[in-house]
Amino acid sequence: MDKFTTLTGVAAPLPLINIDTDMIIPKQYLKTIKRTGLGSALFAEMRFEEDGVTEKPEFVLNKDAYRNASIIVAGDNFGCGSSREHAPWALKDFGIRCVISTSFADIFYNNCFKNGILPVVVTEEQLAALMDDADRGSNATITVDLEAQTISGPDGGTISFDIDPSRRNALLQGLDDVGLTMEKGEAISGFESKMEASRPWI
Repeated sequence: MDKFTTLTGVAAPLPLINIDTDMIIPKQYLKTIKRTGLGSALFAEMRFEEDGVTEKPEFVLNKDAYRNASIIVAGDNFGCGSSREHAPWALKDFGIRCVISTSFADIFYNNCFKNGILPVVVTEEQLAALMDDADRGSNATITVDLEAQTISGPDGGTISFDIDPSRRNALLQGLDDVGLTMEKGEAISGFESKMEASRPWI
């Protein structure tokens, strides 16, 4: 998994509440089990007309200033709905490495960490300030520093955020659940050898 240390990029404003996983990646794109290739379908029903090709010019990610956004600043309860892991896959494949909101659905929140995406919870006041920064387009970038646990806006203002230490460490090292388990490989091998010696019949 890609490490997440410091990210500086354009933040796309999505001032909508209850953006669910079906909005993030519609159900017709769930046939694949690959983690790549879903970026083109991110927010498909919001980005494209019914033909799936013609862009809706009013959607934020279709605007020139936000086509290369790597951060999303969104309304409350982001990632609600079904538990599809394809949602963070699509975000990551598009190039989104951080989502900032006042709250996230639990399963989506957990899935982000497993896929190298940092979900940041802020207060309503902080979100309003970041949304204002994001509204400025590509001329104003935001820096998210996971090690320092801060978000810096284009005017020099800084916001601090909280995060579980173990999840922070996993992202900083680029370790998913498998990687975290493999870090304990020596202890696991020792346990297996001990069990084999003491209970050979198992």
